[in-house]
Amino acid sequence: DSIFFRDGVRRIDFVLSYVDDLNKEWEKNWCHKFCSKVQFSLMSDLTLLGQESEDGKIYFVKIHAPWEVLITYAEVLNIKVPIKENDIPSMVENPLDCMLAPLRLPEKVMHPEPDYFTAPFSKDKQELYLINDESTFFSPSMRNRIVNYILTRCPYGTEEGKKKFGIKRLLNNGTYSAAYPLHDCQYWKKANDPNCDNERYTLYMEWARFLRFYKEQPLDLIRKYYGEKIGIYFAWLGFYTEMLFLAAVVGLICFLYGLFTMDENMSSKEICDPAIGGEIIMCPLCDRECEYWRLNTTCESSEYSHLFDNVATLFFAIFMGIWVTLFLEFWKRRQARLKYEWDLVDFEEEQQQLQLRPEYEAKCTQKKKNPVTQEMEPYLPITSQAVRFCISGTTVLFWVSLIIASMIAVIVYRLAVYAAFASLMENTQTLQPISGLLTPQLATSVTASCLNFVIIMILNFFYERIAIWITDMEIPRTHMEYENRLTMKMFLFQFVNYYSSCFYVAFFKGKFVGYPGAYTYMFNRWRNEECDPAGCLIELTTQLTIVMAGKQIWGNIQEAIVPWICNWWGRRKARNNPENLYSRWEQDHDLQIFGALGLFYEYLEMVIQFGFITLFVASFPLAPLLALMNNILEIRVDSWKLTTQYRRPVAAKAHSIGVWQEILNGMAILSVVTNAFIVAFTSDMIPRLVYYYAYSESGDSPMSGYINNSLSVFQISDFPERNKPKLNPENFLICRLVYRDYRYPPDHERKYLHTMQFWHILAAKLAFIIIMEHVVFIVKFFVAWMIPDVPADVKAKIKREKYLTQKILHEYELEKLKERL
Repeated sequence: DSIFFRDGVRRIDFVLSYVDDLNKEWEKNWCHKFCSKVQFSLMSDLTLLGQESEDGKIYFVKIHAPWEVLITYAEVLNIKVPIKENDIPSMVENPLDCMLAPLRLPEKVMHPEPDYFTAPFSKDKQELYLINDESTFFSPSMRNRIVNYILTRCPYGTEEGKKKFGIKRLLNNGTYSAAYPLHDCQYWKKANDPNCDNERYTLYMEWARFLRFYKEQPLDLIRKYYGEKIGIYFAWLGFYTEMLFLAAVVGLICFLYGLFTMDENMSSKEICDPAIGGEIIMCPLCDRECEYWRLNTTCESSEYSHLFDNVATLFFAIFMGIWVTLFLEFWKRRQARLKYEWDLVDFEEEQQQLQLRPEYEAKCTQKKKNPVTQEMEPYLPITSQAVRFCISGTTVLFWVSLIIASMIAVIVYRLAVYAAFASLMENTQTLQPISGLLTPQLATSVTASCLNFVIIMILNFFYERIAIWITDMEIPRTHMEYENRLTMKMFLFQFVNYYSSCFYVAFFKGKFVGYPGAYTYMFNRWRNEECDPAGCLIELTTQLTIVMAGKQIWGNIQEAIVPWICNWWGRRKARNNPENLYSRWEQDHDLQIFGALGLFYEYLEMVIQFGFITLFVASFPLAPLLALMNNILEIRVDSWKLTTQYRRPVAAKAHSIGVWQEILNGMAILSVVTNAFIVAFTSDMIPRLVYYYAYSESGDSPMSGYINNSLSVFQISDFPERNKPKLNPENFLICRLVYRDYRYPPDHERKYLHTMQFWHILAAKLAFIIIMEHVVFIVKFFVAWMIPDVPADVKAKIKREKYLTQKILHEYELEKLKERL
């Protein structure tokens, strides 16, 4: 169980594996050609081992990069290395740190390396750098990054006039079965080899166990072991979770306010009062089959709707608009601090992200001169790009249309089963005890939400593969371009997929119903849905809860349980040899592959969650609390699976969360608009306020009579035959519209047209949207302006480090010049 060759000196930086199948001589031939080319590039011997594998057919190629190769490519990749220990004094200790001591980790875990001034490596200036030991000067993550760079660009032959190169092509066609760097030890115990750092064991004990959920994350150790790209993800996820704590506390307070004021809600009191709600006869919920019913049968649902539809809803919507700005601005500051601490201040994207993709170089046979470098490089003709973009755009448009079609299908389901639920609940005696809580609207909403969630998961499964395929077909030029294109495709699809049903309930359901005798029908067959007498907000809350909670539960099952089962089954099938013969490279070979898009899916999951807690938070103040509990689990699940269930990913650099920052900014702006519309059009707040200030007739109890005022009257004799119920056993003469509507009564000369109160309420809603949006946007931009993106102390440290680094380099050049003179 070691990461060194038998001499105990040479480190195994990378491992390739392939199956020695006698029936596939061509694969074996490509394997040997590639190995010989890699051996030439690395200037070292490669060791092939097959006898340690379980079936004797799997061969492992162990790769070691010698010093000369490392320093050559360190210069090519512009890797920064230490030149002097940092002498800038650390920040003044916070007096509150003693209170946070239980959350702290040991200093050796939090900061595994001293802080140095660094400079890009140069072979000609080796004596300038702090090289105490050549074998440990470059960290294992740097070494595997360099070897991976060589492997992805190593040529191994030509076929049909095209040059073939790169390990990825050989992995895709099955020539090699795996390529990976090694973990440094078992995660549950330290290695016997004293030269092993045992960082994996430390990460597992201090970070990846759920019992450590209250502890801070060892970000420096994560960065050292996995690289900056994974480190910045966990830094962002941890910061997002910390900020969620504030939103969750405020959301819980708003929810408790609604809970404690339930008994003071005049609307639900009137609905539940037998003398008021019990005497109001409501129009049938569906055509022909449904009967008349009394308003007080919705007593329980109207009481529960007050939990989410109260004055605190407005406060929380405004608060979240400001919270999201604080989150994004403070994250920029946190990110700037990490960039300084992790030597990413001068990190140029072209060092890694802007390098040409090997696939681009392989597929683009035509070349042209780069105007910057004046060198010939491959390019894709404009005509070919246009054709590929047309195919890509058409495919994305087709799948988005498929989502919309599936949403329409769910709406048709809601309309079709609504009448069935209404008829069933009216005529079934066994459902009578819960008929007040389980209304036809709620039953339809719950079943439709579950159906919608299943459709979302199915469409996601297929689209992920389609998105990768069409992005590969576009042949993006650089790694950054590839990630950005895939991100926008996936996010657009997921946005429509997850949020379309919530947008429907929030902004369309119950808005285009018509009135008895002139109902609006979908496809001239199904009558459009009506909101509950207590409003549509409770249904939006139900939809949001099911989709959000279902996604989080399903995501954790996929992320944790599935890899564990796969690894357990693999070990159960394959492990017959004694533990002392189970080599480090074979142990890691049996683990799952994290993949190049592993982090992409983690970011996507969190950004979709961010949308749920910002776009629709006015309807569900507990959403941040659910997200907080999920994220506390998510951090430990992600760390556990990365440390225990997956092969060690190749280290990669990143100085920010990339295009996700722009997506979060866009969602933050959109959230202000959606929450303003939810408060105005989905909740019942504006109609209540208009009644309170303009139409109330009682000085002692201004909200009394609101229910009777808001439900329009319809004369039953005016029902056309298509809508008229089959039975009217009590010979009712009038009924009231289920949803909030303001129409003149049947004896008025403007019969069934909208009253002036309707237009007053509409004007108030539009005025509220304009005022709320402007207030929140002004506060957002003011807060963003007040908070600098880079902390003042970090700016000073960056300038100080640049000055000292230039001074050291200048003095070095002077010394060299003196020696020559």
